[in-house]
Amino acid sequence: MNVPNALTLSRIFLIPLLVAVLLTRVENFEIWGAIILLGAALTDWLDGYWARWRGQITTLGVLLDPIADKLLISAAFITLVELRLAPAWMVVIIVGREVAVLGLRTIASASGFTVEVSDLGKAKMVLQVCAAALLILSGRFPVLSQPGTVALWLVVVFALVSAVRYFAQFWRQLDDRVKQRRARLLVVPPPKKQDVAAQ
Repeated sequence: MNVPNALTLSRIFLIPLLVAVLLTRVENFEIWGAIILLGAALTDWLDGYWARWRGQITTLGVLLDPIADKLLISAAFITLVELRLAPAWMVVIIVGREVAVLGLRTIASASGFTVEVSDLGKAKMVLQVCAAALLILSGRFPVLSQPGTVALWLVVVFALVSAVRYFAQFWRQLDDRVKQRRARLLVVPPPKKQDVAAQ
């Protein structure tokens, strides 16, 4: 356990607090919800920066960080549907994309390669946080409703485009891995049955 991993875990622990504050509608819940969301998003930047600065990149951190991000974004947008501040169909696309990409990463890891996070994916994360924060605050400040809706549309577009890029990258790397295995089999053929029996 190091500082980056502790920051990642703190982001996960902030998710139930965010949902509780928004759904119980405590006093000034919109403001508190936006603060918690932005604070949790800040830990995402801090853990990556700290890990690179101090050379504390670990397998746990690499695996846990995207899971924490996806849990945070999914919880925030699903809560917005419950508050009737975001259309359900748009949230289904956003959350579906997060689950699909997480599945690809899991398959890639099990197959021995990684699907790198693109700049488009990083920009999408920033846009998601901004859109969710604007929509949360629009419940108290209606003037933010239109900017929040525009940001939400941009999130959907980014989600679809980045998902296509992830799938293309995953398929390309998987295809390369299959070709390498076939090449190794042609160079070093498996032992014949009679050779095995002779041994």
